[in-house]
Amino acid sequence: MSNAKTLPLAEAAEAVPCCPPLTSTDLSEADAITMAAMFKALADPVRLRLFSRVASHPDGEACVCDIQDVGVSQPTVSHHLKKLRDAGLLSSERRGTWVYYRVEPGVLAAMAALLADRT
Repeated sequence: MSNAKTLPLAEAAEAVPCCPPLTSTDLSEADAITMAAMFKALADPVRLRLFSRVASHPDGEACVCDIQDVGVSQPTVSHHLKKLRDAGLLSSERRGTWVYYRVEPGVLAAMAALLADRT
């Protein structure tokens, strides 16, 4: 069961991102707020490392037990993962004593599209 908020950027897996490249048109206020929260969450080195570990995991999802070795305590890892979930970047599912994380569908495509050059 996902704990993340639904992103307006992607309604289904492999959805086309809503936001045009920054270089092609003005960004709406709503899209700017959503995207700023995502980039702000990734601006922390520990969160960026955790996000990378989930995104690059071969199974498409990662158990917290497999990604928590990032040089901070377990409660701090949980805090950072919550920030990533709250920003809509990750979703999570508890299975027994472990929590598994996956990148929300369309998030990487939305961020890439926003930063893409219009050429």
